[in-house]
Formats: sequence, C-alpha cells, structure tokens
Amino acid sequence: MSRLARAEVRLLKNLASWLIRSDQFLIQLVNCQWKCRLFDWLMPRVTHLAGPTATISFLMFWYMFMPRTVKSWALEGFIALIGSHVVVQFFKKLMPRIRPYLRLAHLHTFPNPLTDYSFPSGHTTAAFSIAVTFMFHSSLCGGVLLPYAILIGFSRMYLALHYPTDVLIGSCLGSGFAAGTVYLFG
Repeated sequence: MSRLARAEVRLLKNLASWLIRSDQFLIQLVNCQWKCRLFDWLMPRVTHLAGPTATISFLMFWYMFMPRTVKSWALEGFIALIGSHVVVQFFKKLMPRIRPYLRLAHLHTFPNPLTDYSFPSGHTTAAFSIAVTFMFHSSLCGGVLLPYAILIGFSRMYLALHYPTDVLIGSCLGSGFAAGTVYLFG
C-alpha cells in the first residue's frame, strides 16, 4: 500500500472515530443533560406524530378534505414517504447499528422502546419527507411542518432511540425524496 493510501485510511479512521465520539457526546447531552419532567412527558407523545399511523392519516385527511387545488400535495407527500422508507429499510439492513440505549447503558429510555436497528431514523425521515414536500408548495405549511419535523428528530434522540447522525441522515433522506418528488410531479 502506498504512503498516500495509508494516509487516506488513517484520515478515514480518524474521521470515523470523531463521528462516533461526537454522536455519543451529543446523545448524552440531549438524553441526560436536558432531561426534565416536561420533556419526559412530551417527547414520547411527540415522537408518535411521525409514525406510520399519524403520517398516513395526515396525508389521507389532506387528500380527502382539502380543496382540489392542493390535493396533489398529499399524493406527492405519500410518494416521498414511501420512496424514502424503501431506502431507510435498505440502510437498516445494510448498516445494522445498535440503538443508543442498548449500547450506552446510562442513557434514559422509556417504556416499550424499539429494538430494531437505528440507522437511519425512519420517524425523522417520514417527518421531513412530508414537511419539505409541503414547504415547496407553501411557506406557511413549511413554517408549521418544518419545526414539527425538527422536533420529531429531537424526540428520537431524547428518547435514546437514535444517534444524532441517524437523525441527520434521516432528515437528508426525507428532504431529498421530497425535493425529488416535487421536481418530478409538481
């Protein structure tokens, strides 16, 4: 192996090590240092707003009850949601990452935590796929749904279900699929 190749390998190992340390530091900050009774009550409830029942119900409600001129947003949101989740499931199988509360024993978790793999965050992906789809059509919808999506990502870390990089990649996947869907169908 050449000297340049060894230097590249060393650089990648250092980057991976830094990412792992940063992920662990940030998950401990959010889960342990910011722990409070309000968040303990709120975050388990908020996080379900990006689950399959909530997201599909929202899109169905929008499609059935909103004016004809904006019904297509729900279809675009549904396409972005489905497409992004195919990729999420692919990554969960390709890169099986143990959830933070299972790896770091001192983290606080809540009743009935998920036990499948954490990378990337499916709830965050779902929230961003819908929020960004609607944001492309209406800044008002974006002003409401984007903070919701960010709060979903925060809740996933607070509950020790995802590392920050799980949430970051989930937000990028959801946003990317939303942008692509609106570009293709909008």
